[in-house]
Amino acid sequence: MDKMSRPPHRQPKAYQDTRFLESKDARALRILAEYMEPLHRFQRHNVQDTIVFMGSARLRSEEAAKAALAEAEWAGEGIDAAQTALRLSIYYETARELARRLTAWSKQLDRKERRFVVCTGGGPGIMEAANRGASEAKGLNVGLTISIPEEFDNAYVSRELHFTFITSLCASSGLSTSPRRSCCSPGVMARSTSCSRS
Repeated sequence: MDKMSRPPHRQPKAYQDTRFLESKDARALRILAEYMEPLHRFQRHNVQDTIVFMGSARLRSEEAAKAALAEAEWAGEGIDAAQTALRLSIYYETARELARRLTAWSKQLDRKERRFVVCTGGGPGIMEAANRGASEAKGLNVGLTISIPEEFDNAYVSRELHFTFITSLCASSGLSTSPRRSCCSPGVMARSTSCSRS
């Protein structure tokens, strides 16, 4: 077969070349995509602005803390830590209730846009509590997670607004994209960079 009879070889366009896009040279493009894609989804789902919830990832729900205390008492060890977790579960339940009320209220606003959408880092603790409260009010909510080895699947994040970022820089910029307010609970100092950007 001579060169003239062969079908023409088409080199993929740069934005379709996955080998290039996954290369070190295209890192800036991946970061830009991680900034632009959430904006695109926010527009598609009419998310006008958000309320960002931040706090400890180690807090448990009252139900989970009571179960852990019962287990510690049965085992005869870790009782003090379990009692502390139960006392601190008030913060989880407060964030959950606040997010539920805010979501129920925002759904009643007479607008086409979704206003005051609950937004978190998509992890456990206060983040789970806020996403859970919004979910219980049957509202969309946002989870901005980063790729880390100890992945946590927050089942309460709306799947259509669940984002996974390569770096915390992109997740933090997502937290500051459209916030109207921030709710900071105990343990937020670990995420002080996020707080200062919001």
